Amino acid sequence: MRERDVCWEYCDKMDGNKVRCRFCYKILNGGISRLKFHLSQISSKGVNPCTKVKPDVIEKVKAVIAAKEEHRESQILKRQRDTELSVRDVRPRRIRDLPSQPPSPERATSPAITSASDHTQFLALEVSAPAQKLSAAANKACSAPASEAERCIAEFFFENKLDYSIADSVSYRHMLEALGGQGFRGPSAEVLKTKWLHKLKSEISQKTTEIEKDWATTGCTILADSWTDNKSKALINFSVSSPLGTFFLKTVDASPHIKSHQLYELFDDVIREVGPDHVVQIITDRNINYGSVDKLIMQNYNTIFWSPCASSCVNSMLDDFSKIDWVNRCICQAQTITRFIYNNKWVLDLTRKCIAGQELVYSGITKSVSDFLTLQSLLRHRPKLKQMFHSSDYASSSYANRSLSISCVETLDDDEFWRAVEEIAAVSEPLLRVMRDVSGGKAAIGYIYESMTKVMDSIRTYYIMDEGKCKSFLDIVEQKWQVELHSPLHSAAAFLNPSIQYNPEVKFFTSIKEEFYIVLDKVLTVPDQRQGITVELHAFRKAQGMFGSNIAKEARNNTSPGMWWEQYGDSAPSLQHAAVRIVSQVCSTLTFQRDWSIILRNHSEKRNKLDKEALADQAYVHYNFTLHADSKTKKGDGDPIALDAIDMTSPWVEDSDNPNLAQWLERFPSALDGDLNTRQFGGSIFGTNDTLFGL
Repeated sequence: MRERDVCWEYCDKMDGNKVRCRFCYKILNGGISRLKFHLSQISSKGVNPCTKVKPDVIEKVKAVIAAKEEHRESQILKRQRDTELSVRDVRPRRIRDLPSQPPSPERATSPAITSASDHTQFLALEVSAPAQKLSAAANKACSAPASEAERCIAEFFFENKLDYSIADSVSYRHMLEALGGQGFRGPSAEVLKTKWLHKLKSEISQKTTEIEKDWATTGCTILADSWTDNKSKALINFSVSSPLGTFFLKTVDASPHIKSHQLYELFDDVIREVGPDHVVQIITDRNINYGSVDKLIMQNYNTIFWSPCASSCVNSMLDDFSKIDWVNRCICQAQTITRFIYNNKWVLDLTRKCIAGQELVYSGITKSVSDFLTLQSLLRHRPKLKQMFHSSDYASSSYANRSLSISCVETLDDDEFWRAVEEIAAVSEPLLRVMRDVSGGKAAIGYIYESMTKVMDSIRTYYIMDEGKCKSFLDIVEQKWQVELHSPLHSAAAFLNPSIQYNPEVKFFTSIKEEFYIVLDKVLTVPDQRQGITVELHAFRKAQGMFGSNIAKEARNNTSPGMWWEQYGDSAPSLQHAAVRIVSQVCSTLTFQRDWSIILRNHSEKRNKLDKEALADQAYVHYNFTLHADSKTKKGDGDPIALDAIDMTSPWVEDSDNPNLAQWLERFPSALDGDLNTRQFGGSIFGTNDTLFGL
């Protein structure tokens, strides 16, 4: 009967209870049931989601799972009703209602029945036995959904780092009963921090083991994301990223390593833990001075590259843009408008009504991103804003004659102000586009070189008649790109990217060819791999063999470079091996929203060993849940560099009694939690007395 399952057409049956997915060719334990969750990309079953399944198949499999769940729930309800009816039907009758015939010989000889009362007790036990069995069967039938409900509750606690004690509160139990019915109970605090913590950690470890199997082909990138208080404390979050996903590895207190100049040993330990043969590059942010660690790593591990974080460097460019005098002045003027609107409810309601319920202020992943996204928003809503402030409704309100209101109207009517906003929006948009491309764990290393070239070309084109402004912006971008951001790996990835290699409009191949050969020389370490590399390179450059097939040509611009090389590079095996490892990497540590308060509490000197171990496990589960949730969210149409909620403490919203418009507040709690601009304020943002999971 199981062979008739419609999902068998998407897999091949292997030995034992194993199946192989026909989309990504991964082998799964558990048969057709686990394959369904693999194809539907439902994560709650501990199955790694398929990355290559077609959208129509996803919906079809989800429908199959939903139909099965609906059928199972109906069966459970039926069994519960049958149980209740059976219990009522077989209730023991009173002694006077018993039949008058004599007992059977078996009963007459039974030494346990010596009186009418004994007879009644025996009959009651005999009758209650099937009822107990039926009840046990009903409970067993309900155990699967109950267990699933417990899992959902546990995941909710760990994903949102809630205090365990909440699970024992009266109001929480009442809420669960209202949702799940009378008597429904969720896991207790003790069950959460023992059973479910260990279970979820184990499941995450199993998922990462599946991801690690792919590293032999694609390689991986170690992400080192740091926090420091600029004094004596420094922490580093280590994550590992590959095409199948990014997972949090661990947090290390780097303070003693920095003091003893032993950061190399710290990174060496992580490389050995991940596997030197798997690591293609290490990406670090700008928060800690790593000294000569990068040179030592690349010297001792010839195949590993050390690269800066692209998001961090691009944000630094935007930050320097905002410090240019006329740009800073324009931003400050714009902030007077948004602060007035967001600090007066009637005006805010009227504004939202005029702009169709949208928000005027944007909260980005960093302070600078927030600034430029909000300026773009003001530019889009310019006609509606002017219309609102000049409307009869506003003119007749008590706000119209206020000094701040008059100042806002003057700014909105100032053509010079709007020309500045237009310039800033035009010159910042290419960098914001780069920020979107490299954020969220995307394998964007094959595009960063071309993207930065386009940024500089767009500045030259926009300011073709204004050499002074062109130079001021271009100097910022070129200096940070050449000195801080650029890596030979970026050049090699661009050279191997089919959408760039076969684009006749690309002119920078001559300048990146030398770096490409340097990288290729490091990646191809086996002499046998080098023998035919010249012929393979020629075939790739000239689009010969499989490279020139119609399918390969059509896939150049709509398939990721890594997947393109896996599918169409078989005729050049040595080059394919190198290309897949190079173009499959990320170029940014910005993969998910971090909460450094968890890590700070974990590494507090006041913690005992057991507390630290528990918090380390909780951080491991929390961060990996966050990574998975963020990866699913990013599949939608949302902007990866904009947050959903508005930061009510940003200078675009907060109304200060004595505002200093020339001074930037560094309090923005970005998704990086200080990665770029705010880390030194981590303690003030999160507070030192916050609790996590009741510890």
